[in-house]
Amino acid sequence: MPLLVVGISVLVLLLLMTRLRLNGFAALLLVAVGVALVQGIPVATIPDVLSEGIGDQIGDTMLTIGLGAMVGRVMGDAGAAQRIAGKLLDAFGPRWVQVAMVVTSMLIGVTMFYEVAFVIIVPIAFTLVRVTGAKLLWVGLPMSIALSTMHSFLPPHPGPTAVAATFHASAGLTLFYGLFVAVPAGALIALAWPRLPFVARMTPAIPKGLVSEREFTDEEMPGLGWSLFVAMFPVVLIVAAAVTDMAASGEGPFLHFVAFAGSAPIALLLTLCLAVWAFGPRIGRSLSDVGASCGSAAQAMAMILLVIGAGGAFKNVLVEGGISDYIKDVTDGWSISPIVLAWLVAVILRIALGSATVAVVTASGVALPLLAGSGVHPEVMVLAVACGSIAFSHVNDPGFWLFKEYFNLSVIEAIKVRTSYTTVLAVLGLGGVLTVEWVLDALSL
Repeated sequence: MPLLVVGISVLVLLLLMTRLRLNGFAALLLVAVGVALVQGIPVATIPDVLSEGIGDQIGDTMLTIGLGAMVGRVMGDAGAAQRIAGKLLDAFGPRWVQVAMVVTSMLIGVTMFYEVAFVIIVPIAFTLVRVTGAKLLWVGLPMSIALSTMHSFLPPHPGPTAVAATFHASAGLTLFYGLFVAVPAGALIALAWPRLPFVARMTPAIPKGLVSEREFTDEEMPGLGWSLFVAMFPVVLIVAAAVTDMAASGEGPFLHFVAFAGSAPIALLLTLCLAVWAFGPRIGRSLSDVGASCGSAAQAMAMILLVIGAGGAFKNVLVEGGISDYIKDVTDGWSISPIVLAWLVAVILRIALGSATVAVVTASGVALPLLAGSGVHPEVMVLAVACGSIAFSHVNDPGFWLFKEYFNLSVIEAIKVRTSYTTVLAVLGLGGVLTVEWVLDALSL
């Protein structure tokens, strides 16, 4: 049974990494090979399947995470991250630092991918931890939860946007309705989770090399205007591209340029150039000093990228092994509410495959025939699938490894924190989606 294979593979992976202390990259590849053999993938094609999975995952994330880490390190070494962190503390106070992180993350995360927004904001979170003496998860976890919610629930993020197209739903209405679900659910979990006893007992340290450990005087730091301008520069480019794509139709040189400049890698590359120009003199007298700062960030990211890539290989083996098709066939004849079915299929696929994108695309295909004649608003169906796709993030999800490595957690600790919060978010999301449908029916919209 394919789902049994998934369960055993996860247990084996946990055994390799916890009891045998095997490196995450090697452990993921070993388990991926084992699953490929069990699922009947031809031996000769297994290396290609692994390479394709690694390539797809690294291709999507390496430029984003690598450039984002360099921007963050340059801003940290110049004192810009400390300047922004200090102003956040002045505005919200140390007592409300979590609220500051939630508000900032939700505003930025509405249009930015989880990984992109994460690497932009995390240097500020690290700096707040150092300045306030708070625990890393106390400050960083609300940021991650808020970003996860925005990324998974709302267009123009890839999953919800793809499902909206399948259901012929309005992306604008989906975003509007989704905000009523995502904001309260994300804020509630973001503020509650760091206070849970099993989370509060965890005391990970900030990973070495990702942020400057220097304390700057007020005179040494750049002004708030320049600091915010550089930090928000990629956000503005990416938001402009997303809004233009949603509002404009047709093609033309201007639209192509906006799409080019607003793609995450190009936006971050331009931001890195801007940061080096604006803050380089504060780091050192020559470009080699700035290069050393970027190099330090790249070295710190090497193992993180390897582990994320291996997570992509594991995910691709599960997909190529036919597990998504098996789940689709099993759930095809279930006679339950289209909203609940769409959510449940997305949850099952997320658990089995780890890929939120595969989960939402497959779940939308299962639920599409039930939408016609059901009376359910297509925008609500989009939100149902999107909410289900965030559940049970664990070792077959490359985003799980990004979270684990940046917050310096063990595998078991990351499962306790991330798997639990993503699952509760999915359940709250389903409740919110059902409520939205009830309100729309009551208002006859």
